[in-house]
Amino acid sequence: MLFKGIVLVLLGLIFLSLTSALGFLVRDRGQGERTVRALTLRIGLSVALFALLMLGFATGLIEPHGITP
Repeated sequence: MLFKGIVLVLLGLIFLSLTSALGFLVRDRGQGERTVRALTLRIGLSVALFALLMLGFATGLIEPHGITP
């Protein structure tokens, strides 16, 4: 249950970072560095989420289901 909560929090942070980058892009008209920083943060969070999911799969915290032979 804790693992699912961490995944949901990371997804929420990724979404917030993406929407803030859009807001910075509109306000700064593409001239500032805030958009780049927000998108860099989003990429970092996405990589962390991917690594966490792979770690969860490797340790057995996440099990695939719905696959029928």
